[in-house]
Amino acid sequence: MPAEQQPSTMRELLRSLDVFSGDLPEFHPEAAPDTPQELFTAWLTEAVAANVREPHAMTLSTVGKDGTPTARVLLLKDVGAGGWSFASHAASPKGRDLAAAPTAALTFYWPQQARQVRLCGTVAPESEERSAQDFLARSLGSRAEALVGMQSRPLDDPKSVLAATEESLARLKREPDLVAEEWTLYTLSPNSVEFWQGDKQRKHIRLAYLRADDGWTTQLLWP
Repeated sequence: MPAEQQPSTMRELLRSLDVFSGDLPEFHPEAAPDTPQELFTAWLTEAVAANVREPHAMTLSTVGKDGTPTARVLLLKDVGAGGWSFASHAASPKGRDLAAAPTAALTFYWPQQARQVRLCGTVAPESEERSAQDFLARSLGSRAEALVGMQSRPLDDPKSVLAATEESLARLKREPDLVAEEWTLYTLSPNSVEFWQGDKQRKHIRLAYLRADDGWTTQLLWP
């Protein structure tokens, strides 16, 4: 964009940004599978094939004891009949939030395909065995960082991060099967899962899966 056409205000800049560019995939909700896990798997697979960067990245939203919502981006670890899984220190802010209020929301967004998936439900920790398996499957650097166990705490000297991580790496070399204390694999069991397909003409398609006693029901929603 030529300099003379550059937006002069933040509002103008935001309104000048393109949305829903490129070819968008089709979505036929009448052909949707019986469970949200099946449709999610199909959409995630398509995002991977489309070279979406970190397609397994998601926003986890929790609520603290004082009712304040908090959101952060982390990686999906698994999807199965039980729900959507992610991992964290139980002593981290999100771990403390989930201990106080074991409900959360997950949001996935794949901009190249104008697709969004939103989930709400209850969250429960998995067994120590499954949590340990998740930890040991992480890269060496990720395990070393998690072993430090200082996430979200005040940092006075950035050099402390390097020193603590190097100490953790040395410890892991001595004890390769070491698992960080309080490392926890969590699973969100959704009560609702909404699939949103964007449309250039704003005729977005929204399909909600709602948990029922005998499985799932589906409901189309207005854009």
